[in-house]
Amino acid sequence: MIAKTLLKKIFFGLVVVFYTLFLIVYATPVYAQRINSSGYTIIFPNVNFSAGNPSSAGYDLSTTVGQLAAKQFSSSGYIVKAGFQYLHSIIPFTFSISDISIDLGSLTPDTPSTATTTLTVTFGGAGQYQVTAVEVGPLTTLSGGDTIPDTSCNGGAQTCTESSAHVWTSSTAYGFGYNMSGNDIPADFVNSTYYRPFADSTAPENPVTVMSNSNITESSISTVTFKANVSNIQPAGSYQTVIKFVATPSF
Repeated sequence: MIAKTLLKKIFFGLVVVFYTLFLIVYATPVYAQRINSSGYTIIFPNVNFSAGNPSSAGYDLSTTVGQLAAKQFSSSGYIVKAGFQYLHSIIPFTFSISDISIDLGSLTPDTPSTATTTLTVTFGGAGQYQVTAVEVGPLTTLSGGDTIPDTSCNGGAQTCTESSAHVWTSSTAYGFGYNMSGNDIPADFVNSTYYRPFADSTAPENPVTVMSNSNITESSISTVTFKANVSNIQPAGSYQTVIKFVATPSF
């Protein structure tokens, strides 16, 4: 049966994962102060003698006075921002997706169709953040009988993989994939013609990083462009899949 049109939608799952790292450093048993009860013991606590949030019409200031060793410490293997004010970031970690239901409309054979959504991240921690993506299977009909395969881009020397984008410009190269543009994206997305297939959790394949940054950012914005192209023997139907984006900060 010759496919005249194909309808497909992509639905997104938004998962934000937070990790908290508690670090206890042990030295020789000489303590500035020891605080304990039946439920806890805190060795070498910091005792501040002044703190608050003074403000006026012209400013808003958060203060801590008496903090020991309040400073950023770093080497090639770590970054430590010590002190209450470093942890009290004025830039909270946030992650948003502009459109969580993507409709590529009716597909015409040998005529690629695209649609976009925008990812936005704010991050003020001492470590780094990353956003990963994975699909829950390829684009599949509701009955589960037919699929649109993930793209391999133009093929040959221009074959793309889940972690390496390549040129996808041929109208006779079929499949489903995505392009990234904007802030904090992988370097292999050279321009708007470079695509990857999504990693597939049912394969199984691991999620792949699509955004990351080790610096503070008030607003990192990237655009995901979804693309599908089908042949004239692709069965007609309504196709869908779920793409999971997971944003993870570290501090």
